[in-house]
Amino acid sequence: MIFRTLFFIFIFVPVLIVVIPVQFVITRLGLFWNVPTMFFHRVGCIFLGLRVHTIGEPLHGRPTLLLSNHISWTDIIAIGSVADVTFVAKTGVKNTFFVGFMASLQRTLYVDYNRRQDARRTSAEMAKRLGKNGAVLLFAEGHRDLGTHVQPFRSALVGAAQAAMAEGGAADVAIQPVTIAYTHLQGLPVSRNERSGISGMNARGFRAVVTNLLTSGVKDVTIAFGAPIPLDAHADRKAVTKLAEVQVRRMLVALNRHEDKLPAVAG
Repeated sequence: MIFRTLFFIFIFVPVLIVVIPVQFVITRLGLFWNVPTMFFHRVGCIFLGLRVHTIGEPLHGRPTLLLSNHISWTDIIAIGSVADVTFVAKTGVKNTFFVGFMASLQRTLYVDYNRRQDARRTSAEMAKRLGKNGAVLLFAEGHRDLGTHVQPFRSALVGAAQAAMAEGGAADVAIQPVTIAYTHLQGLPVSRNERSGISGMNARGFRAVVTNLLTSGVKDVTIAFGAPIPLDAHADRKAVTKLAEVQVRRMLVALNRHEDKLPAVAG
């Protein structure tokens, strides 16, 4: 706790003072530079005690929709430290104190899954990013889980992105499965009882979530980038989404079991 307090005062706060104004100006000019955001996420990993390990690598230079499982608020910090992606989040994140402001600075897209019209608006924005060879990451389960298994992936936004590809200028999009797993806590394998604390699902209210993040031990996080799945205008969105879900589930099981070889990892 002493280390995090000193780190916050002498490193994290100065980084915020520099990065926030720079990124604010960049976004207001309609531009985007990934260096400040990735640097912020890497500093955030140190502050939160996240040791990030990667297996495989994210695709570069082509339209990519990454589908990931979701365990904790810290997923965004961990993934953002190693991959240049635009996140898709629920509208509730936008209204969360400070978190919503920081998310907007990295051009996060917001969606209300309960409103079909809102999903169409989000898909149109996704298509614009994809049309510029960008990468968009979607937590495809639609909610967080403890990290012991993977819930069924939602195919709605995959289909919406597929329908809007022509409008955005991206004729062929790669779907890349991404698995995030919290494997160790304070150097020891994570137990089932500890997963609730890591996910933050046992915390009630924003203050409790923050306290949980700041007082928890050092966590080893593994992010595995799976083999890409092609998506074109004629592909079956439900079948493609299911393939990604199966890949993520298999990789999560392997990571939780600490297996050396993972199935279908991108090289």
